[in-house]
Amino acid sequence: MADIIRDAPIGQLIRFVTRNKVLQYPEEKPGFQLPESYNTALNSSVAAPIKEKTLDSESPSRTESDAYLPPPTLERKKTNETIRSVNSKDDLEATLTRTKSRENTQQWTEDRLYIERELSLERSKSVPLAPMKTGDGNVLVDWYTTDDPANPQNWSNLKRGSVALVICLYTFAVYSGSAIYTSSTLEVMSVFNVGHIAASLPLALYVLAYGIGPLFFSPLSEIPLIGRNPVYAATFSLFFILSIPTALAKSFAGLLVLRFLQGFLGSPCLATGGATMQDMYSMLKVPYAMTFWVSAAYCGPALGPLLSGFAVPVKGWRWSLWEIVWISAPVLILMLLFVPETSTPNILLRRAARLRKLTGDNRLMAQSEITQKDLKPSAIAIDALIKPLEITIKDPAIAFVNIYSSIVYAIYYSFFEVFPLVYEPMYGFNIGQIGVVFLCVLVACLIGIATYTSYLYFYLIPNINAHGMRAQEHRLVPALICVFGPVIGLFMFAWTANPSIHWIASVIGITIYAAAAFVVFQCIFVYVPMSYPNYAASLFASNDFFRSSLACAAILFARPLFDDLGVARGTSLLGGLSVLGVLGMWALWLMGAKLRARSKFAVA
Repeated sequence: MADIIRDAPIGQLIRFVTRNKVLQYPEEKPGFQLPESYNTALNSSVAAPIKEKTLDSESPSRTESDAYLPPPTLERKKTNETIRSVNSKDDLEATLTRTKSRENTQQWTEDRLYIERELSLERSKSVPLAPMKTGDGNVLVDWYTTDDPANPQNWSNLKRGSVALVICLYTFAVYSGSAIYTSSTLEVMSVFNVGHIAASLPLALYVLAYGIGPLFFSPLSEIPLIGRNPVYAATFSLFFILSIPTALAKSFAGLLVLRFLQGFLGSPCLATGGATMQDMYSMLKVPYAMTFWVSAAYCGPALGPLLSGFAVPVKGWRWSLWEIVWISAPVLILMLLFVPETSTPNILLRRAARLRKLTGDNRLMAQSEITQKDLKPSAIAIDALIKPLEITIKDPAIAFVNIYSSIVYAIYYSFFEVFPLVYEPMYGFNIGQIGVVFLCVLVACLIGIATYTSYLYFYLIPNINAHGMRAQEHRLVPALICVFGPVIGLFMFAWTANPSIHWIASVIGITIYAAAAFVVFQCIFVYVPMSYPNYAASLFASNDFFRSSLACAAILFARPLFDDLGVARGTSLLGGLSVLGVLGMWALWLMGAKLRARSKFAVA
């Protein structure tokens, strides 16, 4: 527990105030000895050429451990390097073993898969790891042993699960803060004397802002000197503080500005939450963590109207905004107390600084410090803002993913405009009961989770263990079936939303839509980093922007659309747009390999 609090934002603040005298790291405690491998590397004057060695002689035989061993096509790869250095004082040779880390490989590749399998075998041995020595004499600080407790990959399941839970709660708090306002729309129209479209702007601007935020916060959290936690703690603290004046806003213009800032400051959960999961979990386990994190984001907007729907008619329109304060307060406390830093480059950078202070030897450096010297703000800006747009324009696969996911997300947010047109006049529901209808999205999410995790557990992961990584398009197989769901669900809702038909029929249509869309999102959001590992972070940030921008527009155009065309024809139009997704998904599955081969951005 002490190490969790020490690495959490509040622990780092305590360390700063006490000048590192409280909550110390092992390197700061009396009696700490620099690992012998580091002394050897520092004292060696000549480095012999690297020779490699496999772990085959130390690995268990292929019996019950087969699922964790590399497939035959990968057995020739090397994961261990032996560094031989000559000691200038006594001319003795020392042999040190170094295991490559995950950071030496790209995400979602066979190399990463193989490395993680070997590391999972070594963690139980607590093997000391030797540092690398660069050509200019610097010694690269890394994990001390294969089971180093500072490595997020080595944390216990309880610790990783606790951190993941807080990130999910954080994501839910921010996302529910968007649609929780919808129950206040009618009263806002009356209080500020504005029309329905104008009264929808506090929701639309919030959604737009948390799509803009990742363009800035995602690259910021990847800078080794900063890491994940400072971005989380600073922005969410400001989110909480700004939520108070938002609930007290005296003018409509002030409400709009504050809602936009709320969304912008809440966006790091979207920008960095997935990266935090990848920091902690291996490539075969991270899809499970990502599924639950995405479900928090998926259910948040849907449950917002339920949280405020019964209270707002009694307590007034400000009540929904006060609920954001009450939801975010305990989550902020948990984050400040119990979410340690998970970024490996940041952890090792700070470890290198402590070792330099301990030894006085400036040759001890983290790889991220060397890499960081070459980072230029202009290059970061280009990667975050320009490169995703270029890829979207030049690469048909990414263009389809951005367009289709934006349409699905926009339709999702159009529900907040169409439900009051269906369940209040047709079935006599009040505002609170309309919020209850959104529970169908929660049910859909549970169905989606069960479907996708079953696919992972019973088929995909055993298949990877048996045959290695398949072509990227293999991850789209569940989407080939589920992509029909949004079309079916929307048309079912469109033509059963009728007073002569029981309301449950239209709710089932929305459930089909939401469950199928959940699985489709999971599939394409794995396909993108597998196919474009060099640009994955930037592409996700840009996808967030595209989705949120169209969702913002949908909030504003949905009501005029349904007023002019009616619920049946208006929803049918959206269902017709979803048919394009069916064609695009099957085309991507059939032609994806050819498209990747022609693309200068993708991995063939």
